[in-house]
Amino acid sequence: MTIDTQPLLRIAISSSALFDLRDADRVFRQEGLAAYGAFQRAREKETLVPGAAFPLIKKLLQLDAEGEVPVEVILLSRNSADTGLRVFNSIQDYALPIIRAAFTGGAAPYRYMRPFQCQLFLSTNPLDVVDALDHGVAAATVLVSHKPSNPEGPVKFAFDGDAVLFSDEAEQIFQAEGLEAFAENERRAADQPLSPGPFKAFLDQLHHIQQRFEGDVCPIRTALVTARSSPSHERVIKTLRTWGIRIDESLFLGGKDKTQFLSAYGADIFFDDQAEHCHLASREVVTGHVNHGVMNPH
Repeated sequence: MTIDTQPLLRIAISSSALFDLRDADRVFRQEGLAAYGAFQRAREKETLVPGAAFPLIKKLLQLDAEGEVPVEVILLSRNSADTGLRVFNSIQDYALPIIRAAFTGGAAPYRYMRPFQCQLFLSTNPLDVVDALDHGVAAATVLVSHKPSNPEGPVKFAFDGDAVLFSDEAEQIFQAEGLEAFAENERRAADQPLSPGPFKAFLDQLHHIQQRFEGDVCPIRTALVTARSSPSHERVIKTLRTWGIRIDESLFLGGKDKTQFLSAYGADIFFDDQAEHCHLASREVVTGHVNHGVMNPH
């Protein structure tokens, strides 16, 4: 199989999503920027503990190392280069092949996502996530999982539907008029594709990668995990068909808690727009809150 020289997957990550910086952040919030800088410099040689997204990033970079999928991870950090040196030292200590970074010194990092051609941004800062989403980049606020992820096997992405893969047009009806009106609208619009949501382009890129592999040997798998059920499933299936995108597994749960289903699937990360669903799911899998749509007013 021929591997492209250019990465097929480019993911941007904040330093606080890659490593656990809660102690340093506490110093910043309680004592200010100067104390934070002194704290980081004094611990420059101390390797940081892995953060919420570390297992996913390590697993993705392993795909690149093994020549299966070209992947690039880019560090986008609000640190200065001075306070961020500890982060880069830790990257080297874990032998992560992350060579590109932007240290913005407190400024919003979204400005560099387009120049770096980032397809996904993971952070622990909801404001930076909203900035990225507002500028057309798939992004999520990462929550720590209480269960370790599986370092072996394919990288498994799981997505909610409305306001993540699709727009929140149907969710708006559900919130404003209730389940019956939502179901009736979806029956009437079954042949009308849903508009793309903030993660459509990222899903499209994953599908493009999967097309390079034959049968069940692909090192990336995708799943739709949605509260929808029959008959609202039809519009979703026809939308994906119109987009020309195949998803490996589709779970229509009819409002059931998604947590145990995500665990059974073995998701490396799950993306959902509703904070409550994210907190429940994070008991079992790493979860990204997509701060977008009617459930997340700015």
